[in-house]
Amino acid sequence: MYFKIAIKNVKKSFKDYSIYFLTLTLAVCIFYSFNSLESQEVLTDIEISGKSYVDTLSTIISYMSVFVAFILGSLILYANNFLIKKRNKELGIYMTLGMSKGTISKILIYETLLVGALSLISGIMVGLLTSQGLSIMVSKLFEINLDNYSFIISLSSILKTIAYFGMMYFLVMIFNTYIIAKYKIIDLLTVGRKTEEIKFKNPVIYLITFLLCILSLGSAYVLILDVGLDPKNFKFILSIILGMAGTLLFFYSLSGAALYIVKRNKKIYFKGLNIFVIKQINSKINTNFISMSVVCLMLFLTIGILSTGFSFKSALESGLKGSTPFDASAYLFVDEEDEIKNISTALDNLNFTFDEEDEVVFYNEYTKDLKISDILPMEKDLNQFQFEVSFIKASDYNNIRKLEGKQEIQLDDSDLLLTSNYSELAAEIQTFMDDNDTLKLSDSVYEIQNTDVINTNLKTDFAENNLLTIIIDDAFLNDASVITSVVNIEFANKSNSQSKKDFEELMYDYKQGKIDPTEGSFILGNTRSQIYEENKGLTTTLLFVGIYLGIVFLISSMAVLALQQLSEASDSIPRYISLKKLGASKKNIIKTIFVQTLIYFSIPIGLALVHSIVGIQVANDFISAFNKPDIGTASLITAGFLSSIYAIYFYTTYIGYKNIVLSKI
Repeated sequence: MYFKIAIKNVKKSFKDYSIYFLTLTLAVCIFYSFNSLESQEVLTDIEISGKSYVDTLSTIISYMSVFVAFILGSLILYANNFLIKKRNKELGIYMTLGMSKGTISKILIYETLLVGALSLISGIMVGLLTSQGLSIMVSKLFEINLDNYSFIISLSSILKTIAYFGMMYFLVMIFNTYIIAKYKIIDLLTVGRKTEEIKFKNPVIYLITFLLCILSLGSAYVLILDVGLDPKNFKFILSIILGMAGTLLFFYSLSGAALYIVKRNKKIYFKGLNIFVIKQINSKINTNFISMSVVCLMLFLTIGILSTGFSFKSALESGLKGSTPFDASAYLFVDEEDEIKNISTALDNLNFTFDEEDEVVFYNEYTKDLKISDILPMEKDLNQFQFEVSFIKASDYNNIRKLEGKQEIQLDDSDLLLTSNYSELAAEIQTFMDDNDTLKLSDSVYEIQNTDVINTNLKTDFAENNLLTIIIDDAFLNDASVITSVVNIEFANKSNSQSKKDFEELMYDYKQGKIDPTEGSFILGNTRSQIYEENKGLTTTLLFVGIYLGIVFLISSMAVLALQQLSEASDSIPRYISLKKLGASKKNIIKTIFVQTLIYFSIPIGLALVHSIVGIQVANDFISAFNKPDIGTASLITAGFLSSIYAIYFYTTYIGYKNIVLSKI
């Protein structure tokens, strides 16, 4: 009997459950889709090095799913609280008719099981489709052959999803039982007569707070644009604190300040039902300014992650072409106390030799204890200017160029070349070169032979990290100290080189600590293919974790806004009844519902977009250090996805709000 009552209640209140059901379905869909990656058959067709990153991606997503489950669990409890609150009078009638609290709890448990089962089934069904698209996306990012693609249903992921969400629903049941046990009949039956008392503070307080908000946010934007993504810098931490404080102050002061300003304009304030709409919004924002601040920050993170994630991956991968000019490179950092000061000696000590047909170039990088800022006056205050200038002998540079298939250069003993591929620093060096033909070093003046900064990486590495390297006559470096000893290699057999395999094994042994430093010192090195594979694996892993969290944050944010509006609809029934008695038409009442729902949804997103404009600019500056980013496509995709979720939740909330009000007046 009680189960039948639960079924009737769910059918009768399905419109009230729409946001709850939509959120649960999307949550289950996302949870299953990301956790099913490891089971997709197409991902098993991958090289060993790439496979490790697919495994890593699956492991990280599994750990992240615990955090996601916590967020979704909190959201489900929040939504459930709204549903219980809306049904207070109904539950009070049950008690009046003699139904025990235990029986009511049993009915609510059945309802939770019904809605939970429906959302699990629908979410997993949608997830089966989205997971296939997700696996194809991963395949494209890892450049996996799709010839063997087939539709896969991950039983383990289905069971995992059921287990996690089953735990969440179990907590909801406990929560409902606790709430029902705490209620009194009189409270349940009179809840509809209790209206929220709207308190208006002195408008001057709101205006002052709003000015503080503008000051905080403005200062945060200036600081973060100045220091960029530098977590070690105090200004960076201060900008984060000011940004969060400014966001909180914005929502605390906005409604009061807006009300004060609009009241000064009588034409707007008294037009139609504007006075009602403004005070409704004022009341709701005053009550929920903390949660709206959190929603705004979550939306900011979502927009930032989704907009910059793909461009960051693309910039890093496209930058590899410039950072990997050779098949392989290895380098040895040298200190004054080191016995081995040359990478060639270190390799000889290990009896390691290259194939006779391989092309190999050894060279050294030198220091003169000069910082970049010591020899080049720069307009910007960049941290990179405090690094030491590297020097390379002209003869070694010609050997490097020859290995790249380029022509040798001719330098007199009074000439030099400036090279750099660190974009922001290279721009400053170019500005200096445009105004100067000479450079003073060690009390001597040298002619700068190149008119444009030579953009080059002198060895194969993970990034374009040539801050400033000066190519100069060999004699100038006779008394200079070696800071790095390097070897560049072009393997004779590009497809299946034993020499390449031996080199990779040696570098792996170094990383694992298997080589005695007294014999072979400590050498770092990678092949071009290793760098490409590791970069692809790392960026794809970070990207998918970002997308996973971004989507969860977006759904959670929209759900919170929707539930707050629907809760407000129930609380505002007496006001709408009064409004109708005063002569307001049904059309005008519906218009007020539409306008206030639109404004309530738009304010957090609006501020989040402003935050994102600054955040994306900072992220672009950071990414440009690796390669010029292109966020156009990613931004359009993000805008489309955000708009879709926004439209779904906005429309569902508007219809739900309208139905609640119209059914009671």
